[in-house]
Amino acid sequence: MKKKKDFFKKGFTFKAYEAPEQSPFDKLFDIFQEIITHTSGDLDEALDWMKELDKEYELTDEEYTLDDFVEDLKKKGYIREEVDKNGKGGMSITAKTEQAIRKRALDQIFGKLKRSGAGNHRTNYIGRGDEHSGEFRNYQYGDSLERISMTESLKNAQINHGIGDLNLTEEDLVVEETQFKAQMSTVLMIDISHSMILYGEDRITPAKKVAMALAELITTRYPKDTLDILVFGNDAWPIAIKDLPYLQVGPYHTNTVAGLQLAMDMLRRKRNTNKQIFMITDGKPSCLIMPDGQYYKNSNGLDRHIVNKCYMMAQQARKLHIPITTFMIAQDPYLMQFVREFTYANQGKAFYTGLKGLGEMIFEDYETNRKKRIKG
Repeated sequence: MKKKKDFFKKGFTFKAYEAPEQSPFDKLFDIFQEIITHTSGDLDEALDWMKELDKEYELTDEEYTLDDFVEDLKKKGYIREEVDKNGKGGMSITAKTEQAIRKRALDQIFGKLKRSGAGNHRTNYIGRGDEHSGEFRNYQYGDSLERISMTESLKNAQINHGIGDLNLTEEDLVVEETQFKAQMSTVLMIDISHSMILYGEDRITPAKKVAMALAELITTRYPKDTLDILVFGNDAWPIAIKDLPYLQVGPYHTNTVAGLQLAMDMLRRKRNTNKQIFMITDGKPSCLIMPDGQYYKNSNGLDRHIVNKCYMMAQQARKLHIPITTFMIAQDPYLMQFVREFTYANQGKAFYTGLKGLGEMIFEDYETNRKKRIKG
């Protein structure tokens, strides 16, 4: 019979959580990445912020100072010395920092996602695709030889003809079913009108983080997919992924029509069957470019002429089988009504959200769309 104390030797052992050990550099670098995102890549401003934080919270000590941290940033290739056109010296962040910021945004917003195979977009269609499904069937004339499962086929040969006389016939051959991987082309539209920093709320930084996280997700986990990013104010123009940390709001109105026109032009050039537009905005459309090149602006309420142009663009995207998902960072009832009508015209989707949870919503919608949308 077991002794009573033996029963306590098995099971779970609980202890206080201990955070992973970080070096002084890693601790400061984590703070640095957050600050450099808020300063839109302005290194001098970011270091000034860190000096103030160091004074208040004693981030460094005599063994590892802020100057030591800056030197390590240089040695590790995160910042570099450069000279401007006027011959003045200075420092700036490097592409290595830009990538580190994107990865951090991905970890913050979407969690620690493990990298999977290229173009990992499952659909429910079984056929001559490029992803193994784990299901088998008998060989049929026309099946690719590379799809034949030799292990299963040899097993059939042994069962059908005996182990002593190995004889592999066509009747023994087995092929493994495969699934198509849907590929997705996405355009992310970011509103950079002045209202994105009004009323004491920084809306552009979360939007940048979402864009950086989505870019990192697609390029690392779904490299066969494409992501284009554009910004829209009075006009609309594309930006490179590497430019995201430096994105700033301008003194602009909101030309949603110009953004949608550019997004559809980008998607027309894509060969992927599945296409979609994500639009992050907090304000009403208030600007158009007229045929003569002049700007028509109206910030007072919902201008019927501008709104109708938006609805026309939504309908045009629907005809091209391009769904638009709008992430509305505002709760104004009259703006929500506009988004509802816009979404109805496109037969797309809309999320009425604050800044909290924006990234998770976009990630979940992206994952859902890539699984379900495939056309023959």
